[in-house]
Amino acid sequence: MTEKAEKKVNGWVRAALEYGPIIAFFVGYVRLKDRVFTIGGTEYSGFILVTAAFVPLMILTTLAMWRLTGRLSKMQVATVVLVTVFGGLSVWLNDERFFKMKPTMIYLLFAGLLGLGLMRGQSWLKAVLGEHLPMAEEGWMILTKRFTLFFLALAAANEGVWRLMSTDAWVNFKTFGLPVAMFAFLMLQSRLFQKYGTGTDE
Repeated sequence: MTEKAEKKVNGWVRAALEYGPIIAFFVGYVRLKDRVFTIGGTEYSGFILVTAAFVPLMILTTLAMWRLTGRLSKMQVATVVLVTVFGGLSVWLNDERFFKMKPTMIYLLFAGLLGLGLMRGQSWLKAVLGEHLPMAEEGWMILTKRFTLFFLALAAANEGVWRLMSTDAWVNFKTFGLPVAMFAFLMLQSRLFQKYGTGTDE
């Protein structure tokens, strides 16, 4: 599944599939956050109902991405699995804390995998992004180290926000803070890309 050449997909379609579920979660939460629903004799907050809708939506958009591109990265697969597990636990146990932990688990997993590759003298980040970002091996090792530390920082930030702040603050952090942090991090790597970029796939 991940070894096939990726098919070209319209940029707007890709963006809709990647960010659509996150935007839908935010909109749903804003509309339902103050409501309580009784289903089968059990009361569920709006957060739990939105989570219950987010999980299948995430699965469907990931499957659509696979059908359109012919492949999924290991990170995409890991993300949808963790969303399903932690989102499912939140709904099943009627406890929003599990879903709030999900970004922490995702970033710790990514940091752990990249760190394991570094311990073996390899950049596993290159295996995921190499065909889209031609760069010398030394550059990939530096970028992988930086990404490992960045993912650890995001995991710590997520834990701090959901444990110490309100659900509103966490939803805003997840919807806007994390993407902005990722964008800013990538922008800060511009010198690295310029210094080690090869211009052609190795």
